[in-house]
Amino acid sequence: MGEPHPVMSSAGTTMTLYEAIATRRDVRNEFRGDVIEEEVLLRLLRAAHAAPSVGHTRPWDFVVVRAPATLTRFAAHVAGCREDFARSLPPDRAETFGPIVIDGIEQSGTGIVVTYDPSRGGSHVLGRRTIDETGRLSVALAIENLWLAATAEGIGVGWVSFYHKAFLRELLSIPDDIEPIAWLCVGPVTQFRGVPDLEHFGWRAGRPLEAAVHRETYRTPSEAASGEQ
Repeated sequence: MGEPHPVMSSAGTTMTLYEAIATRRDVRNEFRGDVIEEEVLLRLLRAAHAAPSVGHTRPWDFVVVRAPATLTRFAAHVAGCREDFARSLPPDRAETFGPIVIDGIEQSGTGIVVTYDPSRGGSHVLGRRTIDETGRLSVALAIENLWLAATAEGIGVGWVSFYHKAFLRELLSIPDDIEPIAWLCVGPVTQFRGVPDLEHFGWRAGRPLEAAVHRETYRTPSEAASGEQ
């Protein structure tokens, strides 16, 4: 897992699902600079739109952004948010954070903004009555579908989370009752890193599966260490 994964063209051998899961990365530095082909983009959007959703509501929409002026304006906003975060860090964490690139907005050439419409499906959404979050979780499933399909196509995806929702609403004329969930940078890449960027730059190590699996009941780390049943 430490070696970079070679990029496969959309005309190449199809990855297995497990290979795509293992290869997928949050891409920042590796965008080639050319724009994703429309045919490939539509395949990714079809994969996203095929995701499961609560009450079969498909509560997502996809805003494809390619206008250079819009990309530049959003990139400048994100850069300001990054600087605010950097100033909030203690010196040691700020030093670690320094070389980490947090977006590829202009480099990718294409942004896909995924939104959530809580009114989709009406007042009686089957499956959402007791757990309202299932609507947003459905949108997350669509994003994951898109991400894995993109990886299989040799296309990189970077999820940008350094922004203010009010700014993005104004930038893209998103109505007040529609919630922006993610700005995804999407484009061809030179490679997929062997490890996630945050692990590569020493921000945080990966958590092993053994630490996340519980049997029968949830156990705290101290209970697991002591062998309590």
